[in-house]
Amino acid sequence: MSNLEQNQGLETLLNYIKRVRGFDFTGYKRSSLMRRVRKRMQTIAIEDFNDYLDHLQVHPQEFSELFNTILINVTSFFRDRPAWDYISSEIIPRIVERKEKQESIRVWTAGCASGQEAYTLTMILAETLGIEAFRERVKIYATDLDDEALNLARYATYNAKDIASVPPKLLDQYFEQTNGNYTFRKDLRRCVIFGRHNLVQDAPISRIDLLVCRNTLMYFNAEAQAKIIARFHFALNENGFLFLGKAEMLLSHSNSFTPVDLKLRIFSQMPRLNLRTRLLMMNNESEDEEGNYLSRHVRLRDASFDANPVAQVVVDINSLLILANERARNLFGLASRDLNRPLQDLELSYRPVELRSCLDQVYNECRVVILRQIEWLVPSGESQYFDVQLTPLFDLNGSLMGAAITFTDVSGAKRLQQELEHSNQELEMAYEELQSTNEELETTNEELQSSNEELETTNEELQSTNEELETMNEELQSSNEELQTLNEELHRRTTELNSVNTFLSSILGSMRGGVVVIDRDLRILIWNDKAEDLWGLRADEVQGKYFLNLDIGLPVDPILQPIRNCLASLSYEPEEVILNAINRRGKAIKCRVTFTPLVDNRQTIQGAILLMEEQKSDS
Repeated sequence: MSNLEQNQGLETLLNYIKRVRGFDFTGYKRSSLMRRVRKRMQTIAIEDFNDYLDHLQVHPQEFSELFNTILINVTSFFRDRPAWDYISSEIIPRIVERKEKQESIRVWTAGCASGQEAYTLTMILAETLGIEAFRERVKIYATDLDDEALNLARYATYNAKDIASVPPKLLDQYFEQTNGNYTFRKDLRRCVIFGRHNLVQDAPISRIDLLVCRNTLMYFNAEAQAKIIARFHFALNENGFLFLGKAEMLLSHSNSFTPVDLKLRIFSQMPRLNLRTRLLMMNNESEDEEGNYLSRHVRLRDASFDANPVAQVVVDINSLLILANERARNLFGLASRDLNRPLQDLELSYRPVELRSCLDQVYNECRVVILRQIEWLVPSGESQYFDVQLTPLFDLNGSLMGAAITFTDVSGAKRLQQELEHSNQELEMAYEELQSTNEELETTNEELQSSNEELETTNEELQSTNEELETMNEELQSSNEELQTLNEELHRRTTELNSVNTFLSSILGSMRGGVVVIDRDLRILIWNDKAEDLWGLRADEVQGKYFLNLDIGLPVDPILQPIRNCLASLSYEPEEVILNAINRRGKAIKCRVTFTPLVDNRQTIQGAILLMEEQKSDS
């Protein structure tokens, strides 16, 4: 087969891959592509490109093997260690120094393969900033065209050979060993965002401080490299850093980047050009007239799609989010970074409705699926309603490419329907209430007639009652006069009682000795001032207390039996006992205690009277 036939066969194969699977390898170097594709063809014993194209059409699973062969995915931790040491000691500190204390740091590793470079950056930044500051400030975007490699990167589990280049200190700090493998720390993994990204076709990630793209540009031809470099220039912040592989140079892009360390392939972004120049660089003005014509039509189509007032998104056959118009982005909080991400990773996949099962139905049955009046509670607390339509998309050959999902806002119609239903319900209720009211009015009329008759009877009863009340009033006046007489009598007796009490108090206060009156339970009824002066306890302190429990200087045992004798018999003669005691001043005295029964007018012993006098010693 001649070289011309080989080149034509390769171009046909590449166009088929681009049309069917969305992978555009036309910007790759043809020599590298032919070598990698031929390697895969030799593995399955096919020599001709056309035969291999037939094989791909019959065996779709072959695409995965072909992509893995083209996208070599050769990478490792701290690959080219001196360059990483320079990044750690020089570049990262410069980036941190330019930032405010809480300002975020954004890093992009393009062509990340199975994630080793992304996690190498994670360790370097975490060591510089500290773990907490890293989690709060750093976002690392890791992109690649190979979905299988991205899945390995998200899993973040490596064997002993893979982590051989990781320093032991970092290995202990950032990896967890399980079943002989090493898994990167989960809390730091959350700061690394993996996603599928085509460097030639897809919009670049913006506001990047450090962009790492090592040994990826070498697979593209000069035209594709120019586009990618222009996108990198657009993506980087002013004076941001670009880190390339050992085999890659930027000699033809000196107006965009300046070397920081040419040997290590580290470059700094030149100050931004004006907007027109940057857009021309992004669009690559070297395109021919036909390319410009197609580009204008593509832009016009994209602008039309974006201006559609109905929210719409497009997913491919692998359920990756490919397009989202402005209405959809605003409605569901989507950003450019969400494009080319799996739908299942987005909130849109389950809110306002579960889309994944519906997409499976669309793909399996190849028909439109419509969901009516799906309710969604927006952050403001208001309910919105959408008709969701999932429409399969086919290419010119009838092959399924993906699905378009539209969200038609029917909130106004839903509200009108609800208001109509509510009005109908209110009308039915009003009609029922009207019928009920008529029945109630008829009943009320009958009740009023009956009530009128009852009122006449009640009036006669009230007149009779009034006469009874007048009689009762006269009786109450008589009772009031009797109560006034009783009140005067009670007042007179109260005055007499107060006089008696005053007289009794005068007698008790005039006695030379202390007088204590106790009841039959030996509880104190009276305690005169002399007793208070003798023993130091006030009357209100001892009132109702058990006499024998008082803490006074009078011994208890000698007086217990005389008290019992006094309470036992009416014929008991007053008895005297002289005791050694201690008065309230702590002075030892001799106290004469006289015991007399307390007898009421019915000759019943109610208690005992104790007269306590200090016995004066003879001089």
